[in-house]
Amino acid sequence: MIKENQKLLNRFNVISDGVIIYAMLPLAFWLRFYVLTGGIINKPLSSYLRIGVVIALIQLFTYASFGLYKSQRKVKLRNELSRLWRASALDLIVLFGWLFWDHGEHYSRGVLTLFFVLSVFLLSVKRALMRRALRFYRQRGYNQKRVLLVGGGAYARKYLEEIRKDRELGYLAVGYLSGKMVSGVDVPYFGNYAALGRVLRQHNPDEVVSAVEAEEYGNTAQIIYECEKAGVKLSIIPFYAEYMPSNPNFDDLNGIPLLNIRHIQLDNPANAFAKRAIDIIGSALFLILFSPLMLACAIGVKLSSPGPVVFRQERIGRNREPFIMYKFRSMKVNDKQNSGWSKKSDNRRTRFGSFLRKFSIDEFLQFWNVLRGDMSLVGPRPELPKFVDEFKEEFPLYMVRHQVRPGITGWAQVNGLRGDTSIRARVEYDIYYIEHWSLLFDVQILLATVFRAKFINDETLK
Repeated sequence: MIKENQKLLNRFNVISDGVIIYAMLPLAFWLRFYVLTGGIINKPLSSYLRIGVVIALIQLFTYASFGLYKSQRKVKLRNELSRLWRASALDLIVLFGWLFWDHGEHYSRGVLTLFFVLSVFLLSVKRALMRRALRFYRQRGYNQKRVLLVGGGAYARKYLEEIRKDRELGYLAVGYLSGKMVSGVDVPYFGNYAALGRVLRQHNPDEVVSAVEAEEYGNTAQIIYECEKAGVKLSIIPFYAEYMPSNPNFDDLNGIPLLNIRHIQLDNPANAFAKRAIDIIGSALFLILFSPLMLACAIGVKLSSPGPVVFRQERIGRNREPFIMYKFRSMKVNDKQNSGWSKKSDNRRTRFGSFLRKFSIDEFLQFWNVLRGDMSLVGPRPELPKFVDEFKEEFPLYMVRHQVRPGITGWAQVNGLRGDTSIRARVEYDIYYIEHWSLLFDVQILLATVFRAKFINDETLK
C-alpha cells in the first residue's frame, strides 16, 4: 500500500509543480507590464505561453534529476528546498543563455526573473505545506511504512526509539528477528535469522532494516539474499555506525567500494571558495557598519576598569593550528582569564562587561579574525588549548571539529549549547554541521543567531 501511496504522491508532485510553473509565466507577464511601470511589450503573452510549455517540461526534468520526485521521508525540508533552489537556478541560467543567444531582445528579462522568483517561492511553500499535511496524518497512524527489524542489539533498540520519538517520519516496526529474544525490544519477536524468508512472505514489509551486532555479522550475506529474493528494500545499520558520518561517501577502486569515514563538504574547492568569499564580504561589511558602535565600546571598556581594551586569547583553529582570538575585555584583569570559562554570575565581570556579554557585543572583534582567515562567520566554536587536550581524550570525535575553520556562531550555539554545557552534545551538533554544510545552512544559522537571541536566553534554550 505504501508503494501505491508514494506513486500517487509523486504524480501529484509532478503535476502540481507543472501547473504552478506554467501558471507563473502569465502572472509574471501581468505584473511586469500591467502593475510595474516602464515595461515595453516586444512579445505578446501568447509567445511566453508557448515557451512556457518547454520551460515547464525542462524544469520538471531537472527537478527529477535532482531527486525531488523520490520519497522525501528521510530528507530534511531545508535539504529538499536547497535542491529545489539549485535546480531552479540552473534552469534560469540555461534559459537566459538559450533565449538571449538567439533572440533575447524580444523577451523581457523582468518577466523571466519574476517568473522564476514566483514559481520557486510557490513550489517551496507547496512542499512545506505538503510536509505539514503528511506529518499530521502520520502522527495519527496513516501513511505508515511497515518495517521489519533484523537484530536485537543497541542499534536496533536505538532505531526503534528514534522512529517512535519522531512519529511524523511514518515508520511502523512490525516485529524483529534476532539470534534470541532480547529485553528492551518491545515489538513482536518472529524468531532467529533463519526465519527471515518465511517472515518476509507472511508479513510483506515495505522495508527491512538490518542492525546486527558485530558477532552476528556473518548473517549479513543471508539477510541480503533473502531480501533480494523477496524484492524487499534492505537498509543496513553497520555495527561500527558510531564511527561513520551520517552521509557516507564512497570511492571506487576497480570495483572495490571504499568508504570514506569522514566526508567534509568544505574539502570541495568550490564550496571552500564560496564560504570564504562570503566570510570576507560579510566580515568587512560588518566592521565598516558597526565601527562607530565598536569605538564607543572601546571607550566604555577603557573607562570601566584598568587594563587593555582588547582581550587576546589563544585558541585552536583549523588543522589544529593555534591563533589569537580577539574580544572586547569584559572582565577585570585576573590570573584565571586564560584557564577557564566564565559563568553567568561571575564576579570578575565589570558592569560594562556584563552589558557587552548580554548582547554578545564583546564578540564583535572576532569579525577581524574572520577577515584575517583565522575564523569563519559560521562553524564550531574555537576552544582553549588546555580544553582541546582534555576533550580529545574523552570524546574521540572531538578533533573532527578542527577540519574546518571555527566560527563566531554555530549549529551547536543556536541550539543552546553555549558556555558550560554538554561537550558530547556540542560535538554531535558540530559534526552534523560539518557533514551537512551548505550555504543555505549557514544562512539559517546566522538568522537563528540574530533572531532567536531576542527571545531566548541561555537557560531556556534546549
